[in-house]
Amino acid sequence: MNFWVDAEWPTPAWIKAGTTTVHSGFSLPPYAGLNLAEHVGDELERVRQNRNLLEKELNLPSTPLWLQQVHGQEIIEDKNWFPNVSADACFSKQQNSVCAILTADCLPLLLCDEKNRQIAAVHIGWRGLCQNIVSASLSRFNSDHGNILAWIGPHIHAANYEVGEDVRQACLSAIPGADHAFTRVKEGYWLANLETLVRHQLEDSGITMIFGANRCTFKEQSDFYSYRRNNITGRMASLIWMESENI
Repeated sequence: MNFWVDAEWPTPAWIKAGTTTVHSGFSLPPYAGLNLAEHVGDELERVRQNRNLLEKELNLPSTPLWLQQVHGQEIIEDKNWFPNVSADACFSKQQNSVCAILTADCLPLLLCDEKNRQIAAVHIGWRGLCQNIVSASLSRFNSDHGNILAWIGPHIHAANYEVGEDVRQACLSAIPGADHAFTRVKEGYWLANLETLVRHQLEDSGITMIFGANRCTFKEQSDFYSYRRNNITGRMASLIWMESENI
């Protein structure tokens, strides 16, 4: 399935997770392919067709719990979800609930604790990082953080992610000791490594089992949408769910 990147991490087969690509789908340029976002200017009917296609091709147990993402720290649990809820992470302890987030350069973080059967999908940009969405999401897991596995999906890599001094200072204020995540380009401008920042926060929270796709949305134009590259563009979806029959 060239429209799907499986999360490669040592989880049992009943935990399903991964990220979509641009391939397949009904959207036309500039959203060409499998755009799954309703808020980017694409024709809503085409987005709905794309979402239906995704459900069918992945044989999802239920409709994904789509969020209205606002670059904040709100986490919604599946039992409290409702259409158009504003949140940047989804958490579940229930089988067959499909947690979903949308990205096009921001970092998708998928979390699971197989022992206690808990999962989460987290949308992370620098603003969310500064509001501690990683810690807020981990706080939903009522278990030892040593049991939690993390998977970092495709996102913009540092070589293509230049930020100003204001962003760097905001991140370092929220994440002390993460200076190594920034490389100076010129006076007042830096290359920011989102994955390094997220890993720093995960490790500080006691997460040791961290895995990554090592895919750059900006660089890999044929496979991924990138807001920084194209501005007007679609969104990929990162999904995680627990199937019931093997639990």
